[in-house]
Amino acid sequence: MSRPPRESPETGRRMTRRLAVIGGLQAAAMGTLLFRMRHMQVEQADQFRLLADENRINMRLIPPVRGLITDRDGTVLAGNEQNYRVVVVREDAGDVGAALRRLARLIPLDPDAIAAIEAEVMEHRPFVPVTIAERLDWEEVARIAANAPALPGITPEVGLSRHYPQGEVFAHNVGYVGPVSERDLEDLDAPDPVLQIPGFQIGKIGVERHMEETLRGEAGSRRIEVNAVGRVMRELDRQDGTPGQDVRLTLDAGLQRFVNARLGGESAAGVVMDVASGDLLACASSPSFDPNLFVRGISRQDYNALLEDPYRPLADKTVQGLYPPGSTFKMVTALAALEAGEVSEEERVYCPGYMDVGGRRFHCWRRGGHGRVDMASALGESCDVYFYEMAQRAGIDRIHAMAARFGYGTAFDLPVSSVSEGLNPSREWKRARRGADWMVGDTINAAIGQGFVLGSPLQLAVMSARLASGRAVVPRLVHAIGGVEQEVPEAPPLELDPAWLRLIHRGMADVSNDRRGTAYSSRIVAPESRMAGKTGTSQVYSISAAERAAGVREQEDLPWNRRNHALFVAFAPVEAPRIAVSVVVEHGGGGSTAAAPIARDIVLQALHGGLPPLSAYPEPQRNRIETMQQELRQRLMSAAEGGTGGRDA
Repeated sequence: MSRPPRESPETGRRMTRRLAVIGGLQAAAMGTLLFRMRHMQVEQADQFRLLADENRINMRLIPPVRGLITDRDGTVLAGNEQNYRVVVVREDAGDVGAALRRLARLIPLDPDAIAAIEAEVMEHRPFVPVTIAERLDWEEVARIAANAPALPGITPEVGLSRHYPQGEVFAHNVGYVGPVSERDLEDLDAPDPVLQIPGFQIGKIGVERHMEETLRGEAGSRRIEVNAVGRVMRELDRQDGTPGQDVRLTLDAGLQRFVNARLGGESAAGVVMDVASGDLLACASSPSFDPNLFVRGISRQDYNALLEDPYRPLADKTVQGLYPPGSTFKMVTALAALEAGEVSEEERVYCPGYMDVGGRRFHCWRRGGHGRVDMASALGESCDVYFYEMAQRAGIDRIHAMAARFGYGTAFDLPVSSVSEGLNPSREWKRARRGADWMVGDTINAAIGQGFVLGSPLQLAVMSARLASGRAVVPRLVHAIGGVEQEVPEAPPLELDPAWLRLIHRGMADVSNDRRGTAYSSRIVAPESRMAGKTGTSQVYSISAAERAAGVREQEDLPWNRRNHALFVAFAPVEAPRIAVSVVVEHGGGGSTAAAPIARDIVLQALHGGLPPLSAYPEPQRNRIETMQQELRQRLMSAAEGGTGGRDA
């Protein structure tokens, strides 16, 4: 047997050196690892603790409670109500279609709805809840809860939803809310993160839209623990948001309901304004629509019906509707002539029924003429020829300047949609827009509120309030925000001679109180409630010679959409004006027959705070008025029905 060779001293030394190198490398590696571990565990402990928490803990936003919108006395116009809904989570439901079909045995769900929900479920992550149905009643919720074992992944929930208890009465003013759209997000420079919450709703029109940030409030948050795929495991803590601020409007719910009912479904608008403060007490556009339909998701059939209605229920005629003001503009022409020093109070102008200007004949509405009239009687009897003469004396430049002082051409700053500035034409406007010079015939037409002149019912009410007060009263719609009343700025004077305004008042008083006045049949006989007003009829379509030969001679012979608009403006009481009113009835015919009776009833309702006594009306009319009031009571009772709404109602 052979023996291994003996290790030499050199071999031992070589092995020792190798072991030392290896040991040194191992020690260096271990030291580096220990140093790194110490660095991470001690010096970077806070950073890695934060990263770990961020992986484990998520922040979720809690939608804020939307602020209420009320009338001037606290009646809720836009509130929040409990909303029972049912949601489905795909990963828990398994076969979503089968689960939905089982649910359809408990609540109404048609096959189309089931298919739409299945498609929506597939667009989201498996653990994201998708709403199946909303606004369930308690019995439906109870049935779902009782059958929970057979409905995996389907859960009933409760939340808050916007509700408009007054229905269509305030739809145009208050507006409505709807889901956040891509267009909504594009319109914002820095969208609030709360807008990304699925199903979150924001204001779309009216006060709801224009005061969105005030009403929305600030979102709350909750810290939740999630697993690796993002599913919620438990809630760690919650910070409730700040509710939106309540907004109190200047509108009077009772008066608004009355105006809406009195317009009677006509294509019309009525505005009531406080002469001193500018508060809009009523601002009603007829017909209207139920804003609750839009909150819940309006059907295509219902929406198309609104779009195709010739009475245009979606349009807010009070601020968007533009009409030739007709003879309601004559006070502006009269004041322009007075300020120019071109006429005196006593001067009379002869009206033969027409005036020839530049080879063209301009007729008065009374073909036989009015004879000799002064300014007050010309206003009372609405003599066109008198104002043709005043227009030529004053000229369009002075008429344009006076119209601007009374609100024409101004888009008033109100939190509602699409406030129009109307059209206060001038030489420069026609040259820029029409590429033509101003003609004397244009001035003649403008003098009686025809031609290019356009105004909204709001502007007509502003004009009336300024005539009544002699001040540049500005309309306002917001009374208080978050319980803090908004300041009412003092209206500056119009700088018109008080004697001129007294003359205009006398002429307007004659309109409804003198036997020859154009609205005498709509007079108020109660001395403390007498009104001063002005009728107006704006031409929409001119009957041709061929049509006259064919027997089409009167407005009633024309299709509805070709008939004249009827207008009336007023303030009352005559001696100490408190309110100003404007009424426009689209294609209503004559202002004295269609608009003036409505305006009288609105004036009396506003002054009395309710249906006025029959003694305020002329005795021969009282039986008819009593019947009308009974019908109005029924309409008002129907309009007042419904819940009060509220934060937690």
